[in-house]
Amino acid sequence: MTSSPCIHDCVGCDSWTILAPVSHRLFKYISQWLLILCIGTRGATSAEYFLDAGYAVIFMHRQFSLQPFSRHYSHSLNPFMDLLAVEEDGPGMAGAAPPAIVIVPEARTKLLSVLTAYRKAHVDGTLLTLNFVTVNDYLWLLKAVSEEMAVLKRRAMYYLAAAVSDFFLPTQKMSEHKIQSGKGTLNIEMDQVPKILKPMVDEWTPEGFVVSFKLETDSKILIPKARASLERYGHQVVIGNELNRRKFEVVFVSKAPSRSKSTITPTSTVESNSKGESPMVEEWLRLSQDEIEQGKEIESDIVERLVRLHATYIDAVKM
Repeated sequence: MTSSPCIHDCVGCDSWTILAPVSHRLFKYISQWLLILCIGTRGATSAEYFLDAGYAVIFMHRQFSLQPFSRHYSHSLNPFMDLLAVEEDGPGMAGAAPPAIVIVPEARTKLLSVLTAYRKAHVDGTLLTLNFVTVNDYLWLLKAVSEEMAVLKRRAMYYLAAAVSDFFLPTQKMSEHKIQSGKGTLNIEMDQVPKILKPMVDEWTPEGFVVSFKLETDSKILIPKARASLERYGHQVVIGNELNRRKFEVVFVSKAPSRSKSTITPTSTVESNSKGESPMVEEWLRLSQDEIEQGKEIESDIVERLVRLHATYIDAVKM
């Protein structure tokens, strides 16, 4: 790992929802509400752009969620079998070799670009995928990976985009057997999922570049909540997105640079509050209507911006 220029840990928010089991003999889940909306887009998409930017990526994903490259051919949106055809025998070919399986002409251009990038990542050894199922799996795996990557110091980036359940059932509270429905109602008292950002920033990887996400349904509280998160945990960037606009616009909230304002763009604003807390930069990234119609993914702009911020963070130690 240390031979790579940068290691990026993709932990997906729009990528997946982390599930909380309710019994030891698991066959049903209680999931947070984002499960019905999240199909794995943000984390899997971002991973591809980070690879293209030269990062080595550790992609932590929930089992069966979307993954880099294969996301283009999900079972529901663009089934892979629809891209294939059986080549018919030509004249005089009776009794020859079995028919060949070919890619339909209209799918070849896109598949070629996806396959080329996929093969490059595997040949270069820059993509490692790790999967988990429950919130317990996720927390322990994230801790282990973060502590291993701590040796990379500022060169490591942590892209915490996973939508973690707010509540879960600890092992000691789980039912040993299938929960019976004979009584009609079911009352479950769940514990709050441990907050991992504080120990991650303070203990597991104190010099890493940590990016978290804040998703809200009310745009009025999005920036205040993002600012509060940044102040509370002391990491580098919070990316805020409003549920209905998350595919078209996001806001970056970060601490204002102390020595130079060169990283502040015309779309940025700098604010400090009355409590004397550190001033923060807010920068909006928005896709234009033309870009949306052309199929541009906002993750390309997110990654481009993060790569610049990460480079600035690495260089700051040399000043």
